[in-house]
Amino acid sequence: MSPFQKNIYFVISGLFFLFAVVQWNDPDPIIWMIFYGAMSLIYILLALEKKLAYYLSILMLITCIINMGLILPEIMKWINDGMPSIVQSMKATIPTIEYTREFLGLLLCIIACVWVIRVHKTTINNK
Repeated sequence: MSPFQKNIYFVISGLFFLFAVVQWNDPDPIIWMIFYGAMSLIYILLALEKKLAYYLSILMLITCIINMGLILPEIMKWINDGMPSIVQSMKATIPTIEYTREFLGLLLCIIACVWVIRVHKTTINNK
């Protein structure tokens, strides 16, 4: 892994850490601080080329998929309501907006986990 890639992974880790920090005003902050904090840790481990990043990514991937399944009925309700804006204000005025934002956060985590698994299979695993 090149130094440039490592630096990118440290930056991504920092972004996930910032995501965790700004969750303090969320209706359910602890859950999201743990999710984003775990993603930050995974990217630190990836930058350090630790195999634990791979195993934690698999665990997070499964956890995110399960949570997306739990939120999916609310997403379907949001779609059936005509997909009202989820960015009109920072404070979610209806639960569907909060669930939609959470769904998108989980999707971001899934994409990040899939990337870590892919990098592990092509880079770290070949050492």
